[in-house]
Amino acid sequence: MTNDAQQSWWKGAVLYQIYPRSFQDTSSNGIGDLAGITSRLSYIRELGVDAIWISPFFTSPMKDFGYDVSDYRDVDPLFGTLDDFKILVEEAHKNGLKVLIDQVLSHTSDQHPWFAESRQNKTNPKADWYVWVDPEEDGTPPNNWLSVFGGSSWQWDTRRCQYYLHNYLKEQPDLNFHNPEVVQAQLDNVQFWLDLGVDGFRLDTAPYYYHDKQLRSNPAKHQGTDIKPYQMQQHIYDIARPEAVEFFQKLRLLMDQYPETTLLGEVDGGDRTLQLMSDYTSGDDRMHMAYSFELLSDHHSPDYISTVLSKYTAVLDKGWVCWSLGNHDTIRSMTRWGADIEDKENFAKLLLLMSGTLKGSVCLYQGEELGLPEADVAFEDLQDPYGIDFWPEYKGRDGCRTPMVWDARQPYGGFSITDPWLPIDPHHIPLAADNQERHEDSTLKFYQNFLAWRKTQQILKTGEISNIEATDSVLSYRRTDENSAYLIYLNFSEQEQQITLPSKHVACLYSNQRMPEIHPDSTATLAPLQGFIATISE
Repeated sequence: MTNDAQQSWWKGAVLYQIYPRSFQDTSSNGIGDLAGITSRLSYIRELGVDAIWISPFFTSPMKDFGYDVSDYRDVDPLFGTLDDFKILVEEAHKNGLKVLIDQVLSHTSDQHPWFAESRQNKTNPKADWYVWVDPEEDGTPPNNWLSVFGGSSWQWDTRRCQYYLHNYLKEQPDLNFHNPEVVQAQLDNVQFWLDLGVDGFRLDTAPYYYHDKQLRSNPAKHQGTDIKPYQMQQHIYDIARPEAVEFFQKLRLLMDQYPETTLLGEVDGGDRTLQLMSDYTSGDDRMHMAYSFELLSDHHSPDYISTVLSKYTAVLDKGWVCWSLGNHDTIRSMTRWGADIEDKENFAKLLLLMSGTLKGSVCLYQGEELGLPEADVAFEDLQDPYGIDFWPEYKGRDGCRTPMVWDARQPYGGFSITDPWLPIDPHHIPLAADNQERHEDSTLKFYQNFLAWRKTQQILKTGEISNIEATDSVLSYRRTDENSAYLIYLNFSEQEQQITLPSKHVACLYSNQRMPEIHPDSTATLAPLQGFIATISE
């Protein structure tokens, strides 16, 4: 591999997201840990991904399961020790895997020493490290900004007799990135993990770092009532401020001192998301990639997906996107998109054929390779405060966070030897990894085989995308480079579909089923839920 290729390994890479609480428990407390991840690295290597992304494992009161950090430079005892992390990185590298970790820079826990000092009074050295404001004359907050988790994003503090900003839980106060000391402190925290050998970061809530200094109220969105009030505003002033680009440039300067590292930003800015992605990733002085939410929606018709792809192709020409069909915050794709599909196995394979052939990088969420559906979690078993507050209209995020199932013959699916922090859905047990390893036509085996083949296809990693088209049932597009063109056809229906090919000299390269027959009139019949990759052989 050339030096340029090594530096840009992230382009077209496949990342495997690990939610550590639910991956593998080795300490017998029902909660996954870092040693558990290390114990499963051979499984991840055999899966064929390029890197792992580990969700937060830092010291935390766990009000938001680690996204409320109280010490940026240590491991929460639930997950092990800093030495456990060092071993994980070393062993991952031995297995040919890069390691990305979350960085939750926009806010801390209210238990962080910074906040404990900041809230004491208005004159302490960290008084301006968080966003503090005086009340209006009538005692109300300064504007209408809302928390993602519901209610006002302003919390009254009786120590300072001021409001502080929290875009999420009140236990997650937002840092004041307009203060250069805060910026430098977070850059130093990032460098701490770079010095330990991590290969990159997934930046949580990237548009939320900066707020409007004038504290102007957001306009209404003028749409129907949503069960989540946050969706009823246009978030113009509370997030996605232009100063963020300057911070990403500073962060990129730091990253460039550590060869072969990468930045993946979580970019969700409502109607402005695509433009923010372009602003944040275009050029060589900002983030390398932006994490897309477009395919995490409930919409999945070929027409919807083709519209998304066309939009990204038009706007994000100089930036880079990382596609995902699932994560720790979203209903699993096999339920969100495939609830009514009978042939679950071929549908799971079809989804991989799609995500693995789009222009961009790919993020797989643990359990997708097993075709896991959303788990059914009873109200009394819920852990997610988001779901508890909005139940039953919104059931929270616990259904996609239940533990991995490794061994169908072991208690708790081989995840732990004791009751896990979330119950294991009995529908997951037959899909356990050990069961699927024994069957050559399983979803897991397809993932392993396809990702191994994809590693040999540079065109699928960095080639251009064009000719994006859709019917009611079939999505198609081309991937091209200077040497060749690949044709991709994906039948999202459970009925056969006739397609017309650009030439009768089409050679099939890969499919999730038996290769379709090419007819003399340059047509082909796609089986239900069949996807295939082809090239023109003339």
